[in-house]
This record gives sequence, structure tokens and C-alpha cells, in this order.
Amino acid sequence: MIFECGHLDSSSSPKEEHMDTNSFLKTLWGPKGMILIQSMLTCNTQTDEAVSWRLDGEEVELDNYVQMEGPNLKISQVDAPMLGEYSCWRGGAMLSTTYLFQELEEDVDLDSLLSCRAKSYDCNFTCSWRDSRFTAIRLGLGHDCSSSSGGHDGELQFVLLHSLSPYAEESTSLELTAEAINTFYILRRTKTFYLRDIIQPDSPQIVRCQEVGQELNVTLDPPPSWSTPHSFFSLEYEIEYELKDDGKIERSFSTLIPKKISKLRVRSRDSLVLSAWSQWTAWQNVRKGKKNQYRCKKRRGDFKTWCPGPWTA
Repeated sequence: MIFECGHLDSSSSPKEEHMDTNSFLKTLWGPKGMILIQSMLTCNTQTDEAVSWRLDGEEVELDNYVQMEGPNLKISQVDAPMLGEYSCWRGGAMLSTTYLFQELEEDVDLDSLLSCRAKSYDCNFTCSWRDSRFTAIRLGLGHDCSSSSGGHDGELQFVLLHSLSPYAEESTSLELTAEAINTFYILRRTKTFYLRDIIQPDSPQIVRCQEVGQELNVTLDPPPSWSTPHSFFSLEYEIEYELKDDGKIERSFSTLIPKKISKLRVRSRDSLVLSAWSQWTAWQNVRKGKKNQYRCKKRRGDFKTWCPGPWTA
């Protein structure tokens, strides 16, 4: 399959890209398996003045398979040497560009190239593209692609907006389309999923610990990025802690944990759909200070601080 794309900005760096692949070329099979393509490349001009066409900067040679029809360029057969950037010129001014790409015939699952995550049920989610072979990538919901990307830790990051109501029962799935270019080959894949399938909250907040008999009651808050009201969008928490006596690591879904611990950390997930767990918070050392106050300090560095605040008995 050959793709025709207009006005594509491609780059080897992770920056915003634009691709227009709404026009597909008709494919015909010729003798000995040759693919015959008929394509009309349109020049963006409003006058009848003469124009010329270039392929990757070189003047296009007209023959039986490449002919001018007015300002437009008709290509009757497309093979590998004819793929690339076509530009329409009048004098020294470029009027428009069109790219011809061949579909990348790879059995590639989109999940192996892309991962998506929603921090909440609000109006957007993020996707990360992990394959560095491609020099231009774009994503979009539905059949069109329009989202921008920015680099982060060697990956391409995309933010996509949706119009789903966070308060209604989710009955409509999202359709994500991805397009990626490698030289003159294009990969196009589509996948469908529900927003709830990609929910993964940020790490929760540890507010305080309060002594209750021989236990500590850990007070936790949802992350600031989580949907509100929290009474409607409830989270469940898991606490991991190290026992002071023997160093054994244990976990609890209850916020009541043994008092004699040396450190703890916490993670959260949506309690209704049992979403993916958040990342663990950093380990926090716990010790009993003066006047039965429980104090912690972050493990990185030597800073003795209340983190995130005083834990009082």
C-alpha cells in the first residue's frame, strides 16, 4: 500500500510533527506481481501560470508514467525510487509539498511501541512512544491524528484530549490511531480501549501517623492530580513497611499497621475498577521523637525534616 501525505514536517529530534494521511492511493496488481499505482499530486496554486515539480529537490523527469495535468502531477506507476518528497514550484517559490510513502509491512503490535496512562478521569491522558527507529510520529483519537509530542527521557510524550464524562458509566471505548514514519515507509496502527483500562494514579500523600494502642494509624490523601470529589472517586491504599525487630517486609491494605516499624511506603489504585497500582512513594524512615511524636526523614541525603509533616501520637 502506498500513502500520500501532504505538508509533513519530519525530524530526527522528538518535536511536534504534522502529517496529513487522509488520501489513500488505489492499488492495482500488474504483471509479475508489480504494484501499479495511479496518483494525482495536487499543486497548491490558484492561477494557471506554469509550475514545475521536484522529487527530493531534483527536477522531476516526465515520461509515460509521470505526466503533468495542468499544475498537478499524475503518476501512473509508483515503486521505491519514486517515493519521497514531491514539491511544486513556481520560479524560486515553493507552493506546496506532498510525500509518497509505502506502508511498512511489519507484524507489529501497537502495544509493543506505545504505552498510555491516565492519572485520573479528567479530560486528558498521556502516551509514550518507545521505538526510536521512526523519525516522525503522531497520535490521535478516531481516524485522524493531530496531537503534538515532546521528548522526555528518550521517549516521545503525547497528551491526548477526550470528551468522556468522568461521572457517567463508561460505555464508549476510545479509538487511538498512531502513524509513524521511517525514511519513506509509514506504519499505521489503531487500537481501542476504555479509559478505565489505562487509569494509574500518581503516588498518594502520607499525611500523618497517629498511635492507637500497639498500632499506628496512617492518614493518607489522594495525589493532587486525582479526580474530585474524592468521596466519589475513591482510592484504596497498600502500605509496605519494615519491622524494626527483625527487618521483615510486610504489606497491609489497612491503614492500621504495627507501631514498631523502621520505615514505610505507600501506593494507591482506583478501588472501583481495580486499576493499575500507582508507583510507590519513596521509603520514609520512622522513629519516635520527643513527646511521643513519630518523625520520619527521607532516605535520600542527610536532611532531618518532618516529611511530609509532624506525625503526632
